[in-house]
Amino acid sequence: MADEIWIVPFFGQGHLFPSMELCKHLASRNFKTVLVISSKLSSTVPLSLRQYPLVEINEISEAPPLEPSSQPLHSHHEHHSQIALGLKKLLSTRNHDQSSVRPLYAVVDMKMSWTFDIFNRYEVPAVSFFTSGACSAAVEYAMWKAHPLDVKAGETRLLPGLPEEMAITVSDLKRQIRFPTEPPPQTKFGPERHHPTNPGDKPPWVEAIEPCIGVMINTCDELEQPFIEYVSNKLGKPVWGVGPFLPEQYWKSAGSVFYDHKFRTNQKSNVSENEVNKWLDTKPSGSVLYISFGTVVGPSKEEYEMLAEALEASTRSFIWVVRANAGLSTGPSKPSQPDSEPEEAYFPYGLQTRVGNRGLIIRGWAPQLLILSHPSTGGFLSHCGWNSTVEAIGRGVPFLAWPIRGDQHSDAKLITSYLKVGYMISKDVSQTIKKENITRGIEKLLNDQEMKQRAVKLSAKFEHGFPTSSVAALDAFGDFIRHKGRET
Repeated sequence: MADEIWIVPFFGQGHLFPSMELCKHLASRNFKTVLVISSKLSSTVPLSLRQYPLVEINEISEAPPLEPSSQPLHSHHEHHSQIALGLKKLLSTRNHDQSSVRPLYAVVDMKMSWTFDIFNRYEVPAVSFFTSGACSAAVEYAMWKAHPLDVKAGETRLLPGLPEEMAITVSDLKRQIRFPTEPPPQTKFGPERHHPTNPGDKPPWVEAIEPCIGVMINTCDELEQPFIEYVSNKLGKPVWGVGPFLPEQYWKSAGSVFYDHKFRTNQKSNVSENEVNKWLDTKPSGSVLYISFGTVVGPSKEEYEMLAEALEASTRSFIWVVRANAGLSTGPSKPSQPDSEPEEAYFPYGLQTRVGNRGLIIRGWAPQLLILSHPSTGGFLSHCGWNSTVEAIGRGVPFLAWPIRGDQHSDAKLITSYLKVGYMISKDVSQTIKKENITRGIEKLLNDQEMKQRAVKLSAKFEHGFPTSSVAALDAFGDFIRHKGRET
């Protein structure tokens, strides 16, 4: 019987997608993998994974709250409570049923690190899984140790142990506090925030992962070798760079257009994947700017309006993915009152009519992998979330980086300073981004053929598929836990 590993993702597609791919990689190494998810995520898991050999989906039923809350903290707390109860029931049943197999190990999303206590109670060792990259973790740790808050204007401060390209400036410190917030609230499930509140603060994840026996990071040596090594040295635990976890067919289809709908659940959108592909087919190679800020964070309302004005004034073709309530609930300005905006407000109003076929505005879900793999796409204006970052790197698309919060700042610096495959939208993203920042950045990016060549050269590291260093790391992880399992 195959050794069994449980995988516990954080809610949200940016965490679920890498966990699903991890299941496949471990199953291919003859581990039975059990993906433990909330029943609310059931529809997001494709049939192909449910039918995958040695993969089991174990859903924890979540009842809707008795009183809907407008406070995210309350909804997260309720979610955690129900997941905790479900995990205890599953583990208790496995413990008392002699025909059941107790998991050999658990791989737990870093944002679910409060579940370590539950697994320890049932003597199941756990590994922490970082779905973001190694650079952000390394920079947060290094800034905590160096605490470079006295950096002066025009000065750069090296972070000991990290590449010189990651040296800190005043602008870097200001970026980290673009949207000042209160310290993270503490709950019985741990801190609700997982990145430092202020530059130089101790990263909350450092203590959170203390009970784990090792760390998996959704990255590879080909992109982040010095940062993986730094994190491993500082934590004193085994650290495996095992990603980036994108669909297997993505890695195998380099040089061709990749269709998202075959591997990701299609969600609500005003444009079909086929319509997006046909629109891109009408544009010259490398001529289209793709703009997407993900599903959780984005610029302020004022900045969305600046972006709309810049795109209208530009002569460049573009695809802009605009999420519901764009500009209404993020950024430094206060959210609009409920009666002052429609429930689902999209910016910009009327832009599609004004720009005609030069632009394609997608409201809702977008086939991002298709867009990034299409030869007409020449640049990516991105918030630099980690999944979006590696998806574009793998297809040789250079960046116009517009980070908003958390690890996005480190990802943006990795892209622009270390890997050198993009530009920052502004020298100081702690300030409101202006129309001229955007128009200048678009032209600079799409006119820079050397930048494009560097991006293509970087993507060539993956021309033979999933990173070779990550294959070796997954093999090493398998050997490690099997050896540890025999010891216990």
